[in-house]
Amino acid sequence: MQSLKRPNKILKRVFGVRKEVYWGCSEMGSSVQELVKSDGLGGGVKDVYGEDFATEDQSITPWTVSVASGYSLLRDPRHNKGLAFSDKERETHYLSGLLPPAIATQELQERKLMNNLRSYEVPLQRYIAMMDLQERNERLFYKLLIDNVEELLPVVYTPTVGEACQKYGSIYRRPQGLFISLKEKGKILEVLKNWPERNIQVIVVTDGERILGLGDLGCQGMGIPVGKLSLYTALGGVRPSACLPITIDVGTNNEKLLNDEFYIGLKQKRATGQEYAALLQEFMSAVKQNYGERILVQFEDFANHNAFELLEKYRTTHLVFNDDIQGTASVVLAGLIASLKLLGGSLADHTFLFLGAGEAGTGIAELIALEMSKKTNSPIEETRKKIWLVDSKGLVVSSRIESLQQFKKPWAHEHEPVKTLLEAVQAIKPTVLIGTSGVGKTFTKEVVETMASINEKPLILSLSNPTSQSECTAEEAYSWTKGTAIFASGSPFDPVEFEGKVYVPGQANNAYIFPGFGLGLIMCGAIRVHDDMLLAASEALAEQVTDEHYAKGLIYPPFTNIRKISANIAAKVAAKAYELGLASRLPQPSDLVKYAESSMYSPVYRTYR
Repeated sequence: MQSLKRPNKILKRVFGVRKEVYWGCSEMGSSVQELVKSDGLGGGVKDVYGEDFATEDQSITPWTVSVASGYSLLRDPRHNKGLAFSDKERETHYLSGLLPPAIATQELQERKLMNNLRSYEVPLQRYIAMMDLQERNERLFYKLLIDNVEELLPVVYTPTVGEACQKYGSIYRRPQGLFISLKEKGKILEVLKNWPERNIQVIVVTDGERILGLGDLGCQGMGIPVGKLSLYTALGGVRPSACLPITIDVGTNNEKLLNDEFYIGLKQKRATGQEYAALLQEFMSAVKQNYGERILVQFEDFANHNAFELLEKYRTTHLVFNDDIQGTASVVLAGLIASLKLLGGSLADHTFLFLGAGEAGTGIAELIALEMSKKTNSPIEETRKKIWLVDSKGLVVSSRIESLQQFKKPWAHEHEPVKTLLEAVQAIKPTVLIGTSGVGKTFTKEVVETMASINEKPLILSLSNPTSQSECTAEEAYSWTKGTAIFASGSPFDPVEFEGKVYVPGQANNAYIFPGFGLGLIMCGAIRVHDDMLLAASEALAEQVTDEHYAKGLIYPPFTNIRKISANIAAKVAAKAYELGLASRLPQPSDLVKYAESSMYSPVYRTYR
C-alpha cells in the first residue's frame, strides 16, 4: 500500500483575488490536477487533507489555515463586532453574505443581551452565557460588564463563580488560560511560550486547594483566575491581552473529583513538600524569565500553609500580591476607616474580634495593626493587642502558643482559655466583629444580640464567600440588632426593610481593591509590593465614601463608579511606589489620576479600515 501524503492547500485573497495554492500534493498516487477534477460539482468538499482516509491509528496533521477573509474575522473574539459591522466594513473585509443585512449598534446589542441574561432563572446559566460572549465578542463582553457592573458582578465573580468552579469539568468548552501540571515539570518556560500573547502584565494563579469557602477543587479552580482577570479589565482597565489566568495542577485531595469521570485535572493526590516547592520555584523563575521583572503575579486561593510561605518567599524577589491575604485586608481596612465617621473615635479606640484565623483573618488583622501603629506612632506589637482571633479551638491565647501555626502566634495574647465565639464576645467586648471563617451561620442570634447589648452601633462584617458560607445574612444582622448594626458582607445581599426603614448592606468585596491596585503597579512599573501601598489603597477607597452613602449606612461606595474608584486607588498606589523608590517608569506623571484614566482599556467598538 502506498504511503498517504496529504496536499497542503491555502486559500488566499491577494488584493481581493481568491487564489488556491497547493504544494507537495499526492493522495494515494493522485496528482493535483486529478484531485481538482475529482472535486467536481457533485456537492460537498473533497477531503484534500486525507483525514477521512486515515485509519484511527494513523496520525494526521491538524492544519490551521489563516485566510484573509471575513469568516476568520467573525471567529476572532478580539475583533468581532457581530451585527455592528458597517456596510463599508462588510464589503472591505469580505463579510457580505456572512451576516444578516441588519446593522446594530453596540448599545442595541447590549440591550438585547441583557434581556437574554435576565430571562435565565439559574445563575449558572448566566455565567455560561457571559463566558460564551467573552469567547466570541470580547469588547461587547466588557462593555456589558462595565455598564451593568452591579447586576453582573455576582454572575462573573462571587457567588456564581463558586458554583462554576464546582462544575467546571462539565461546562468546560475551550481554554481560557494556561494549565500547568506536574507533567510539565522541567519545561514550564516552554509552556508559558505556548500562550499566544507576549506582552503579559498580570498573572492570576491558583493551585485550586482552597477555592472560596468550597475547599479543594483542584484543576477546576481555573474559574477563579479567569473571573479575577475579567475584573482587572472591566473594573481596572487593564487590557485583556495583558492578562493571563494560570492554574497549577498538583493533584487534588477531593475524593469526589478523583472519582468523577468528567474531572479535567490530574487524578492523583496532591503533591506536597519538596515536589510542590520545586514546581512553584520553576514556575516563578520561568515567569520572570519570560515576562520580565515587572510582571505582577497575584496568588489566589492557595491553602493557608502555602499562601503565607509563597508570599513570604517571593515578595522580595518578585512583584507578587496575595489577594486573599493582602487584598481582603486592604478592602476591610478601607471599610473600617470609613466606618469611623459613623462609629466615632479612631481605629485605636476600638477592639476587634475575628472569627477565623487563616490567611484572610490574620492578613486583615496585620494591616489594621499596621495602620494603627502608623497613626499612633506605637510599636506594632502594642497595636496587635487590640485585635483578638478565634479559631476552631477557641480564642487564640498565649497558653496555646506551642501548638499554634506560625502565622497565628503574633495574636496569642494573655487571657484565660475561651472555647466559643459567644464566650469570646462576652469576655473581650469587641466593638467590631469580623467573620473570615468560611463557615456559614456562625454569627448566631445570641452572638449578634450580645454585640448589640455592648455597643450602640455594632460593626459586623460577615466576609466569607460564597453567600451560603456567610457568617450571617444582612436580614439577620439588622433584625437581631433592631436596626442598630453597621453591616457589610463578602458576597452581595439585597436591601433589607426593618420596621419601616430600608437598610442597604455594604459589600466588602476585594473587587474594590485589586483591579485599581494592579493598575497602579502596572502604570508606574513597580518592581515590588510594599505594605504602605496597601494602606494607600485602603485610604483611597475610604475617601470615595460620601455623606450620601453614610446616610444609607454604607461604608463602601456603590460599584457604579468603580472605574473612577479604581483610578483614584491606582493613583495613590503609584504615588506611594514613586515615594518609596519602587517605580521604574520615569518620569512620574504630574497628574496620576488622569494618567490612570487615560491608561484604561475601552471596550467601545473600533472602526475598521
